[in-house]
Amino acid sequence: MPATPAATLPPDLSERAERWASTMHPHGDGALRHPFAGGGPAVGRRSPIDRCTREAAEDEMLAPGATRAQGAGERKLTEAPDPLRTCFERDRDRILHAAAFRRLAGKTQVFIFPDDHQRTRLTHALEVAQVATAIARSCGLHEALTEAIALGHDCGHGPGGHASEDALSPYLPDGFDHGPWGADVVLAPLNLCAQTLDGIRNHSWSRPTPTTPEAIVVRWADRIAYCCHDLEDAIGAGIVTASELPRSVTSVVGSARGAQLRTFIDAMVDTTAATGSLALPAPVADALADLRRFNHERIYLRPASREGARAVSTVLQALVEHAAAHPGVVRIAPGADRPEPQSSEALHAAVRWVAGMTDRYACEQAVTLLRWPADELPVGFGLR
Repeated sequence: MPATPAATLPPDLSERAERWASTMHPHGDGALRHPFAGGGPAVGRRSPIDRCTREAAEDEMLAPGATRAQGAGERKLTEAPDPLRTCFERDRDRILHAAAFRRLAGKTQVFIFPDDHQRTRLTHALEVAQVATAIARSCGLHEALTEAIALGHDCGHGPGGHASEDALSPYLPDGFDHGPWGADVVLAPLNLCAQTLDGIRNHSWSRPTPTTPEAIVVRWADRIAYCCHDLEDAIGAGIVTASELPRSVTSVVGSARGAQLRTFIDAMVDTTAATGSLALPAPVADALADLRRFNHERIYLRPASREGARAVSTVLQALVEHAAAHPGVVRIAPGADRPEPQSSEALHAAVRWVAGMTDRYACEQAVTLLRWPADELPVGFGLR
C-alpha cells in the first residue's frame, strides 16, 4: 500500500497544531497499523465473542425474570441479526447516533436556556442511564435494554420542557405525551425492538405498566435522577437552599445529590435482592416522594416557572398554527402529497415540526416566521 502523502501545512500553525497534524496516519511499516509508535498492549489471540455466545451466557448471568436478548428483537420491519451485537445493543447504539438524541442538548430540563452547569434534556437522559444501569447491573437485569430505554425515554420532548406538552396537546386527537410520541413518532425510523419502545412509551408513572423489569428500573431511575439533579440546579441558581429541605428527606437520604443517589440506588438493589421485587422500602420511597413534592412546590410551580411555561406555550402554539396554515411555506411536508392547510394532517405535521425543535431554533423561527419581537420572547427562551 503506498504511503499517504504528508499533509500540506500552512506556515503559521502553532506547535500543538503541527503535532496534531503529524498524527494524520497510523503507525506501522508492515501489514498492520497502530495508533501508537513502537510496542503497545496486546490482548492475545482468540475468537471474537459473538452475539450468539453472549446470548447463550445470559441465562448464567441474568436474574430469572430479566429480559433475554435471545429470541427478542421483534421489530416492525424484520432485520437480520447483527453478528456481534445483541438486538438491545443495536437499539442503544441507534439511539445514541440519532438526531433526536443529539437535539436533547438544546432542550429544556427545568431551566430554559440553562447556564453552563444546569441540566439539559440530554444530560438528564445520561444521568438516568447511569442510575438505571447501576441498578440493573447489580440486580441481574439486561443492561443494554435498560440503557436503551433510559437514553431514549425523553426523545419525544418538545422545546421548553413539559410546557410543550400542554401547548401541543390541543392539536392532536389523543393529546401530546412525550413518551408515546417519542416511541411511536420520533424514534419510529430507527425500527427499535418492541421491548425498547414499550419502555420508552411507558416510562412515565402516569402511563400503563411496562412489560419488562428493565423498563420498571428506568421508571424509578428517571424519578430518582430528576428529583436529585433538579434540586441541585435550583440550589445552584439560588432558588432554594438545602437547609429548606424537609427533615423527612434529609434524615433518610441527606441533602447532597451524591448521598441521595447512593441511598436510593443501594436501597433498590438491597430490596430487590431480598424480595425479588423492584421496589423501595417505605421510608426511602417516602423520602423520594417528599423530595419530589418539595421540588414541585418550590421549583416547578414557582411564579417565574409558571410564567415562563405560559410564554413558551404561546410561542409554540403560534408556530404550530402558522405552520399548519402554510404547510408548503415552512416545508413541514414538502412534496406532491402536501396536506391541505389547517387539515388534521397539516396539524400533525406542524406538531411534529415544532416538537422536534430545540429551544433556540423555536425562538429563531418565531422571530423569522412570525416577526415575533425578540424582547417579548420568554425570559431565558429568547435570543437576547
